[in-house]
Amino acid sequence: MRLSDDKISHLTHVILKGLLDRGALKALDEEGHIRREIRRVIVNELKIVDGIDEHIRRKLQSYSKKIYEGSPEWEVLYQKFFEEEASKKGRG
Repeated sequence: MRLSDDKISHLTHVILKGLLDRGALKALDEEGHIRREIRRVIVNELKIVDGIDEHIRRKLQSYSKKIYEGSPEWEVLYQKFFEEEASKKGRG
């Protein structure tokens, strides 16, 4: 899943504001530094998800029987494999 820099920046502001408003976080550091750390985590997680996605697409393309993307069969297999891979990486 690709997110633009603007969307990620917006998410960092929303997440930080939500944490501060709920008292779940006390800003002991500059808010800019906290937002950069939130951004780093978001970007790293998106890279992991992209890697899982690429792995699953290659796996589905390797089948001798052609499975067309968007078909019910493809969707079921993609979801199953995605959950398995995410679980292996501690994301499930």
